[in-house]
Amino acid sequence: MSKTILIVEDNESCVTTLEISILSIPGVKVRSVGTAREALTVLLEGNVDAMLTDLHLPRVDGFELIAQVRSNPGYARMPIIVISGDSDPRTPERVRRAGADAHFVKPYSPVEIRKTLEQFLYAH
Repeated sequence: MSKTILIVEDNESCVTTLEISILSIPGVKVRSVGTAREALTVLLEGNVDAMLTDLHLPRVDGFELIAQVRSNPGYARMPIIVISGDSDPRTPERVRRAGADAHFVKPYSPVEIRKTLEQFLYAH
């Protein structure tokens, strides 16, 4: 049974890098969107197993997206990985409090993100 990973990122080159890395996981499909609103629409359709999101998105930021996702009982335990170029020293704590499971700062290692994602998807 395949797993669907949702990438929420408005930078196309970041999306491409993440897709290449994630698609090396057997049995995984990737959907990508550029805004939180689009992400929420995809999540309402169902069948998303994990989400990777940037924090700096157009209109609705990643923190608000995570809060909205976590308020949905169907996604309360879905793995959420944050990828961000935010250099504010308070960001990791804010990300954790928002409900994300992992946080990577740009530039990040696509291999490390893939490994973390695999752990979340197949740890159960």
